Amino acid sequence: LLTLPAFLWSGQILSAVGQRPEVAALAQDFLAIAGFGMAPALLVMVLKSYLAALEKTQVVLWVTLAAVGVNLAIAWLFIFGHGGMPELGVRGAALASLATQIMTFVLLALYAAMADGSRRFRLFQRFWRPDWSIFVRVLKLGLPVGLTGLAESGLFVAASVMMGWIGTIELAAHGIAMEIAALAFMVHLGLSNAATVRVGRAEGEGDLRTMREAALTATVLSFGFGCLMIALFLSFPKALISPFLDLAKPEAAAILSFGVALLAMAALFQLFDAMQVIALGLLRGVQDTRAPMWLAALSYWVIGVPVSYLLAFRLGFGGPGLWLGLAIGLACAAGLLMARFWRGPWWRAGRQTA
Repeated sequence: LLTLPAFLWSGQILSAVGQRPEVAALAQDFLAIAGFGMAPALLVMVLKSYLAALEKTQVVLWVTLAAVGVNLAIAWLFIFGHGGMPELGVRGAALASLATQIMTFVLLALYAAMADGSRRFRLFQRFWRPDWSIFVRVLKLGLPVGLTGLAESGLFVAASVMMGWIGTIELAAHGIAMEIAALAFMVHLGLSNAATVRVGRAEGEGDLRTMREAALTATVLSFGFGCLMIALFLSFPKALISPFLDLAKPEAAAILSFGVALLAMAALFQLFDAMQVIALGLLRGVQDTRAPMWLAALSYWVIGVPVSYLLAFRLGFGGPGLWLGLAIGLACAAGLLMARFWRGPWWRAGRQTA
């Protein structure tokens, strides 16, 4: 609810940071509706984390796949005005996102409350009665995690804002390339969440061998998938970008060409992005969240954003230079966070078990 004003007045905010009037207006149309989805979206995040801790991830997968279908159907109806529905354009896309977030929350909440494996926790019993000591504990642990996520997502938001300064064609290509990279990132994020659960359990039991094995397994799996995505991005960039475009449009060729260059840069930072999110998951497993927050902020905002700006605008490399700055910031985060985990004091605590 506290974030809602930023969505409702997003047009003015974007105009104030130099976005073109037509871009700011379209964003306002979308975000004024989509902003109401923040509450259910954040509740979905809570329920996903809760179910992941219980190792009940399949239901999240199936609900998410169902949500994709619902989102697609509603978007098809309301963006283009099919089936007798009004043609709402970007407002229709926002309406689809809002409906999907509400549906996802309702389904996960019902499962969390009623499924046999989770019913014993009585998740919603007396939820209106606050336990302030637990609130404080969760806040102290979770606030640095949230600020870390804000620093990371803010890096990519800043990149989108700066790309908008370059041009509309470049911003469109940036959005497509970023969406493709984000789809690949979801696998790394899932492995990171699994690493948090596995490492956290092993650390709680003082089982250093299992903790090390879980950490290495998540890291190797993420690294391997990152290599696969690099090969895919470099080998089939046009095939990946084309479904996002109406190739009959006159600007499609320019967007496609620029998007191919950006996907090459996305391939460059795939492994860095993978390693930094895995490292964050490992550190959360040992309840180390404050120091990673500062390391991430340093990497993303003291290094990543200034280098992106310098390369893109001062040195004249444009969009590819902007993405190269992203890669440098992510590389710094990956190195610092991995070093933090593998050299941390938790390896001297606990007990070694066979």
